[in-house]
Amino acid sequence: MGHASELGATGETRRFVLDKGPGGVGRCRDLTRGALRDWFGLTGPVHPVLVGDILLLVSEVVTNAYRHGGAPYELELVRGRGRIWVQVSDASPERPRPHGPHRAARASGHGLYLLQRLSADWGWARHGSGKSVWFAVDVPG
Repeated sequence: MGHASELGATGETRRFVLDKGPGGVGRCRDLTRGALRDWFGLTGPVHPVLVGDILLLVSEVVTNAYRHGGAPYELELVRGRGRIWVQVSDASPERPRPHGPHRAARASGHGLYLLQRLSADWGWARHGSGKSVWFAVDVPG
């Protein structure tokens, strides 16, 4: 499963237009945390470790958009049947790619490795002159 439209008609969507100002990574994390809280409650079926994984992946994808895509301009969150889908869009058409093999000791360069390890699926697509990077995480319920 890749695109949010595949999540089914029961999905709930939140779409946020982002500005280029400072604090964008934290803002996206806060928006995601708020959506998860609204969808699952404070003591809902989504384990805190899973929430932490989702927030970490949001941070990585948004950080990569700032570093390699100019700046993210949209965050989209979708709750589907047993899956949370997140998409971050930026102005660069360049596909995400690792800068060599993953090395845990490096200070940076872990984003795509974390996407592969912590998400159920991830990918990217060109949109006009830019692209979107998305990931999906399986959740209970």
